[in-house]
Amino acid sequence: MSESITRRLVIRGQVQGVWFRESMRHEAERLGVTGWVANRADGSVEAIVQGARQKVEEITRWARRGPEQAQVTEVVATDATGEFAAFEKRATF
Repeated sequence: MSESITRRLVIRGQVQGVWFRESMRHEAERLGVTGWVANRADGSVEAIVQGARQKVEEITRWARRGPEQAQVTEVVATDATGEFAAFEKRATF
């Protein structure tokens, strides 16, 4: 069985109003990754992603591109904790 890891991603650039959260939710479900994604008041997007190391690395690479209209300038990835049963889109905080 593959080791499960949890990462916090803060994605900056033109990432709000471009369908980023919903696209990330779809990608997470496709990969079998759990956690959440939310817009932040400062214009960035934050996500907690959890799953097999390979899958978390894959969704982190996806976050560096985002959906078609996004213009990602930076992704900061740090270790995180928590337990998640699914991947959900959360409200702005």
